[in-house]
Amino acid sequence: MGVRKTIKEINVKIQQGKAVVVTAEELIPLAAAEGAEEAARQVDVVTTGTFGPMCSSGAFFNLGHTTPRMRFSRVYLNGVNAYTGIAAVDVFLGATEIPETDPANKNFPGEFNYGGAHVIEDLLGGKEVYLEATSYGTDCYPRKKVESWITLDDINEAYLFNPRNCYQNYNVAVNLSNKAIYTYMGILKGDLGNANYCSAGQLSPLLKDPYFKTVGIGTRVFLGGGTGYVAWHGTQHNPCVQHSDLGAPRTPAGTLALIGDLKQMEARWIRGISYLGYGVSMQVGVGVPIPILDAEVLAWAALRDEDLTAPIVDYSEGYPQGIPGNLGEVSYADLKSGEIEIQGKRVPTASLSSYPRAREIAETLKGWILAGDFLLTEPVQPLPGADSGIKSKPLKIKGK
Repeated sequence: MGVRKTIKEINVKIQQGKAVVVTAEELIPLAAAEGAEEAARQVDVVTTGTFGPMCSSGAFFNLGHTTPRMRFSRVYLNGVNAYTGIAAVDVFLGATEIPETDPANKNFPGEFNYGGAHVIEDLLGGKEVYLEATSYGTDCYPRKKVESWITLDDINEAYLFNPRNCYQNYNVAVNLSNKAIYTYMGILKGDLGNANYCSAGQLSPLLKDPYFKTVGIGTRVFLGGGTGYVAWHGTQHNPCVQHSDLGAPRTPAGTLALIGDLKQMEARWIRGISYLGYGVSMQVGVGVPIPILDAEVLAWAALRDEDLTAPIVDYSEGYPQGIPGNLGEVSYADLKSGEIEIQGKRVPTASLSSYPRAREIAETLKGWILAGDFLLTEPVQPLPGADSGIKSKPLKIKGK
C-alpha cells in the first residue's frame, strides 16, 4: 500500500519533534536516490521560498480616531495617496501608488523613486511617516484636518493584504525591437540584448504543488518575515493552462491572495523597489510549506529546474498588444546558466527574483517547523485547479 498521511498526523509529529522537514532544494537529491514512494515515507514537510517583485500588494491601516473625531476623505502618507473609501479611519495603501507630485513618465524614463511600497518598508523599518488627512466634516466627525508624524506602533491595526502574489510560473521577457524598452520586467535591450525572468524555479512555492493538492484557503505561510495565510486564490488566477508531462504549468498560471499582520514582519522581507520608466513595486518574501501526503505530492515537490519551463515573450509588441503565442520555452536550469538561445542568438539572462533569498526563506520556514513554532493548517477550501474551468479573462471593451 502506498504512503498516505494527513496534515493532522504531520502536526502531531511536529509537536513531538519527530517530523522530517527538508527544503525543496534538499528534496531533489533525496527523491532521486530513494524514489518518490520511499522519499514520501521519510519526509513529512517540504519548504519553499520566493523573494521577488509582486506588484499586486498593499496594506490596510486603521489609523485611529482623532480628538475631536474625523472621517478621513483624503489621506497622504509621506505624500503617497492612500485609499479612504472604506470607513472613517480605515485606509488602504497600494504598493504601486506614487505621489501626485511625481512627474512619472512625463520626463521619460521616469525614476519613480518613492511610492506606497517604500512607505510600508519605512514603517517596518521603524521610521516616522508624515500623515496628512483632510475631510469635509460631519456632525459625528467634525474635524476637517490633521497632520502628524506616525510610526507603525502608533497605528491601531496594520495588515498586509496582497491580492496577487506567488505567480505560478511567469514569462521570460525579451525585446525584438531595435531600441531599449522600460517594463515591469526591467529594462529590455533592443535586438534580443537580454532576457529577464522572475521565479525561484525549483524553490518557487506553487511550482512545487502545481495542482493545489495541499495549498488552499487558510494555508499558513511565511509572509514578509512573519506568519501569513492564503486568503483566497489570487487575482488573475489561471490554473487551466497546459501542463508538462511531469505536471508543471508551462505558462503563467495560479496565484495567491495573502494576508498577514504587518507588525510581525520585517523590512528585510518587504522592500520598495523602483523600475526606471515603469513605476514602483514591492519585493515580497513568501514561503509555503508542502505537507507530503503521498508519493504524488512528493514527486511534484521534487521537480528540478531542468523539469520546469517558462515561455519566452516579446515585450516590444507581443505582450503590450496582447498578441497570443511566444518565442518558445526554456528551462529554469538554462535561465540560471546565464545565457539562453533565442532565434539562433545567444542571449544573456538575469533574474528579478533572488534565489539566495528564496533559499533563506525556505531554510527559515524549515527551522520554524522543526522548532515546533509553526504548525501546518488544513485548508478550509481548495484553490480552483486545472479542472475548474477558471481562466483569466481579458476586458471586453464596449465603446471607445
